[in-house]
Formats: sequence, structure tokens, C-alpha cells
Amino acid sequence: MTHTSERRQEIGCLKVSSKSSPSSVAGAIAGMVKDGVLVEIQSVGAGAVNQAVKAIAISRGFLSPVGIEIVCIPSFADIVIDGEYRTAIRFTVEPRPAHAAAPLERASEENADSAER
Repeated sequence: MTHTSERRQEIGCLKVSSKSSPSSVAGAIAGMVKDGVLVEIQSVGAGAVNQAVKAIAISRGFLSPVGIEIVCIPSFADIVIDGEYRTAIRFTVEPRPAHAAAPLERASEENADSAER
């Protein structure tokens, strides 16, 4: 008999509004990513999506110096707010696998080399 150990990833959901502070949300994202939690950010409306994107960019600035690169995967989600159906934009933020970062780093080094010529 074989046992397979399936590790369940913890998921944290952050709801971002147009009034959310991008720096505060970024701190929450960075803390959750450092703790190994998969982060889902949910926003409804252009202002909320704008604040969410800024927060993701800021969180990258918090995480890159400690060697953690992140990826962001956008998707749509149908939700109900006060009995009304709305479409939210959902951003899944997770650490970039180490093997995926290497080609990107090489490409940016090559671009820097060609710019110097």
C-alpha cells in the first residue's frame, strides 16, 4: 500500500476597494507570500483594480530584495454583493518557481549587454 502525501496550499483572500491603501495591501501580500500562503486579491470596479495592481507592484519591491519573485495571474469571478451579481477581477499572487526565474534574468542581462554596445 502506498501513501501519497498531498499538501494543501493555504489560500488567503484580500478584498481591495478603491479606497484601499496600496502600501498596506502590499504589506499584507508580502507577509502572506513569505508565510507560504497563496494570495487571492479580489476587486470590483476600475478604481479597486487600480489599487490592487499598485499593491502587487509595491509588494514585488518588498519581496525582491529577500530573493522572492512573484507572478500574478488575473481572472474573472462572478460574485454577489448585496443581492446583485457583479463581475470581479481576481488576481492570484504566488512565488515564481526558481527554475522559471533564470531565463528571464538571462534575457534582461543580454538586453543590458546589447544596450551598452
